[in-house]
Amino acid sequence: MRQYIGLLFVVLIASLTSCRSDFDFETSSGGLEFSKDTVYLDTVFTNIGSSTYTLKVYNKSNKNISIPSIRLNKGGSSKYRLMVDGIPGKEFSNIEMLAKDSMFVFIEVTSDVAAANPTDFLYTDFIEFGIGTSQQKVELVTLIQDAYFLYPKKFSDGTTETLPIGEDEIYGFFLDETDPVNGNELIWNNTKPYVVYGYAAVPSNKTLTVLAGARIHFHAESGLIVANNASLHINGSTSTTENLENEVIFEGDRLEPTYTDVPGQWGTIWLTQGSTNNSIKNLTLKNATVGLLVTGNDGTSTPTLTIENTQIYNCSNVGILARTGNITGKNVVLNNCGEASFAGSFGGSYEFTHCTFSNYWPSPNQTCILLDDYIETSNGDTIEELVKADFINCIVYGSSNLGISHKKKGSIFNFKYTNCLIKFIDASNQFTGNELYNFSSTRFENCIRASNSSQNKPDFKDPTNNELIIGSNSAAKAVANNTFSTFNDILNNPRTGSTDMGAYNFIIFD
Repeated sequence: MRQYIGLLFVVLIASLTSCRSDFDFETSSGGLEFSKDTVYLDTVFTNIGSSTYTLKVYNKSNKNISIPSIRLNKGGSSKYRLMVDGIPGKEFSNIEMLAKDSMFVFIEVTSDVAAANPTDFLYTDFIEFGIGTSQQKVELVTLIQDAYFLYPKKFSDGTTETLPIGEDEIYGFFLDETDPVNGNELIWNNTKPYVVYGYAAVPSNKTLTVLAGARIHFHAESGLIVANNASLHINGSTSTTENLENEVIFEGDRLEPTYTDVPGQWGTIWLTQGSTNNSIKNLTLKNATVGLLVTGNDGTSTPTLTIENTQIYNCSNVGILARTGNITGKNVVLNNCGEASFAGSFGGSYEFTHCTFSNYWPSPNQTCILLDDYIETSNGDTIEELVKADFINCIVYGSSNLGISHKKKGSIFNFKYTNCLIKFIDASNQFTGNELYNFSSTRFENCIRASNSSQNKPDFKDPTNNELIIGSNSAAKAVANNTFSTFNDILNNPRTGSTDMGAYNFIIFD
């Protein structure tokens, strides 16, 4: 009986398949449709692979088809790579598509600048679908950008150069004044971008000078270290166009638009204990883990770091993290940092004038300014004096309720806000009676407090997108102490008459 049932089942399957045409495929005669006529792969550095881009191919006919050939026009020599129907390659034969179906073609490119068009540095090819008169094409275009590449040396035994950090070592290297490929690596110019792999270190008693218009790109888990007795001089200047032609820019090495504002793409700029005479002018730094890490000072009364006309955005941890630092800042703008925009931690000495400390990171716990005087250790707290933390004509305002956070355990904790706009909404009255937040004290001289979400707003243009210029309705307009307004704003506009708090003069928005 079981034999008869099995035979009946086989006959039934055979009869069903014999009358179906679902899997009969005709050779394609064209008529494919595509999600794009041209696939633009965003700018990549020479010999650095791109992201993966997608082309969708549609068979909108009522017939199952077989595409006899899908290939790159330049064949095996093409710098592009394809994946069709889950198979990587550059040429494919007899690719089947069901009626009313679609498939994805994935595209990548790795090319050097020598292969690109010498007039516009574009590298192009196209994908051919089909053969003969029915052939269809989709163009591929990408811009190849040449760069200086800085990275640790690889030794003959297979190991790579490292940097000693205390008892540990990290993937990194010292910059060389006589590098056989890059020449003097202690002067970063604006002739082409720099791409840094690992941590580039400025040797002791040397100075790294970054010229106006330089573009520096850091790979993941990479950054810059300024050693003991070494210095960093970033010499950007005011730009006259939206291209920021004279600004120095530090960012990650992913050039695709989707990575424009992604935090945490690279490490930090680390000014180590004993680095000295560091100066930063007209820098835009974005998408790091910690923008500037300042550990200690050079032991003198003069600032270890002076920073002017600088913007730091989208740091997954802190914009400026100083531990017992000595910093003077003018026209500094910080925003969108995971924990704090500025953290003056473990004491130190700080003075900021006409700065904008904002923080619109999308969480409820971040703050704009954090001050503390201790580090917790296994043996108890280690205290370091907060000698000075002066904020003059500044805006301190973000998306969370508390724009400032003060944590004091020692006896010397000196801070003062003068003519500042500060957001501090004590919704549950938990800070009532706390001397560190007594806005009636001399520590908050002529300050404006935003004690709820509807009053004393800074009227930022678009803070979530780091546009922190203030408008004509700003509570910070015309209320600064002009005794300290002796320099132009961050856009190099003069401060005259009744001046505005923050790094920007107000404008009238469109």
